[in-house]
Parts: sequence; structure tokens; C-alpha cells
Amino acid sequence: MIILNSLRPTTEQMTMFLEFPDDKPIKMVNLLKFKSKAEYEDQRKTDLTGEEAYAIYSNEVINHLAKVGGKIIFSGKVKGLLLGEVKDLWDLVAIAQYPNKTAMIAMFTNEDYLVSEKHRSAGLEGQLNIITQDE
Repeated sequence: MIILNSLRPTTEQMTMFLEFPDDKPIKMVNLLKFKSKAEYEDQRKTDLTGEEAYAIYSNEVINHLAKVGGKIIFSGKVKGLLLGEVKDLWDLVAIAQYPNKTAMIAMFTNEDYLVSEKHRSAGLEGQLNIITQDE
């Protein structure tokens, strides 16, 4: 099994998401891996760790989620594996709930969200996003 953390979806992943049903809530499982030191795209000087930069994003994203009817339903630090094996564990798991695909797209394309997203990109080495829906 190949495990590859990333910051952006591939073309194939985005195509799958755009074809995803829009009639049910989405629960997005986020497996997050932080950089040791935050690195901003605009090259700003910072003493923030990746986790601290992501915490800024995390605090702001609560409002962005609320604007589209979404919310964080779980967040916790990874403490270890009970089953399975991976070379490098993630640092945090978060589950966000969106009313549907349209709400998710609305949030990710909102200008205010994109300002907050800079902290996400600065703080994350990468992540896995697992999209789920109730049956």
C-alpha cells in the first residue's frame, strides 16, 4: 500500500469529487501531518511551528464551515496505532461535516476562506482526506 500525503487533490480525485452525489451530508476524515516549521508561500518570516500555523487555520475554519452549514464533529491528536502499520504516523485527525458537496465547494472557493487557507498550507507537510457519506 502506498501512502502519500498531499496538500491538493489530483485531477482524478477532483473529477471523482465533482461527480460525487450532492444529496447527502459529507463527512471528511482528515489525517494531518505538520511541518516542523511553518513555511508561508509569500516567504514571510515566522517562528511558528507547522502545528501553530495550522491552529490559526483551524480556529478560522470553524466560522467558514458555519457559513455553509458545516461543522467539526471530531478533532484529536494521534497517540499511536492499535492495528496496522505505517512508516510515519499523522499528527492529528479531524472530521468535518458538510451538508453536501455544493456547500463544500462554496466554502473552498470563498475569498475569505482562501485567506485562512494560507495558514493550512504553511503548516501542513501533507494530509489524507477520506470522503464518506452515510449509506
